[in-house]
Amino acid sequence: MIKFGPSGNSESFYAAGFSHTEEAAAFVKARGLDCFEYSFGRGVRMGEEKAISIGEAFKAEGIELSVHAPYFVNFANPDDEMAAKSYGYVLDSGKMVKLMGGERIVFHPAAQGKAEREEAVQKTEDRLKILRDYIYLNDMQDLKFCPETMGKIAQIGTVEEIVRFCKIDPVYTPCVDFGHINAREQGSLKTAEDYLSRLSYMVEELGYERMKHFHAHFSKIMYSSKGEVKHLTFEDTVYGPEFYPLAVALKELKLEPYIVSESAGTQAEDAAEMKRIYNGL
Repeated sequence: MIKFGPSGNSESFYAAGFSHTEEAAAFVKARGLDCFEYSFGRGVRMGEEKAISIGEAFKAEGIELSVHAPYFVNFANPDDEMAAKSYGYVLDSGKMVKLMGGERIVFHPAAQGKAEREEAVQKTEDRLKILRDYIYLNDMQDLKFCPETMGKIAQIGTVEEIVRFCKIDPVYTPCVDFGHINAREQGSLKTAEDYLSRLSYMVEELGYERMKHFHAHFSKIMYSSKGEVKHLTFEDTVYGPEFYPLAVALKELKLEPYIVSESAGTQAEDAAEMKRIYNGL
């Protein structure tokens, strides 16, 4: 089944007087949602007891958990020592999601820096092969590690690059951020056909079974000539992208991803709106 949920807690969660992540389980369930993404964006600073407590709360409500690894992962870093830290960021995120009872870890692959594009992509690919070895050594191959399509031109993470990385090993599942694609490609996602062309390409390259339950982020994003500027809400009528044509494409291709809303403050409400649109087809 396709699943919808928020990334982190929306403004309405705090406005209702809640503060603990454990409370988000019932909050999300009450809105008819199915999943929740916990962000370790600023670092994995959580004890094992807290991770288990969060996991138990979400299990009790039947809400599935994923996590986002720290934002400073960069597998194209020219400094080997700094790049080595990225393995730890992703593996620590994997350890936490396992304690929480989840199985998906989203991570940003890399930044291009001063390197030529292909040099940075190749370095990222080589290091993701090392990460794969660490994943197996740590007995985490039952988890899904999800390199994400990125929104800034200077970041590594086009649709084609993410497919290339996922071909390394089945432990990698794409995180397709449609807002990022739209921002990077200057408003390219308008029609169902626009979504179909990209998703069909990924299905052809990775196979239907690998793509059936892919991970997705969705939000409207302001962009400039350099790509992503900032996340918006569904109230925005200028930048897009719109969810309805994606819903049509997902139905046509019989894909059932986790779709995580990354709207700016209204992620729970916008996740519920996406579910309403999808179910209305």
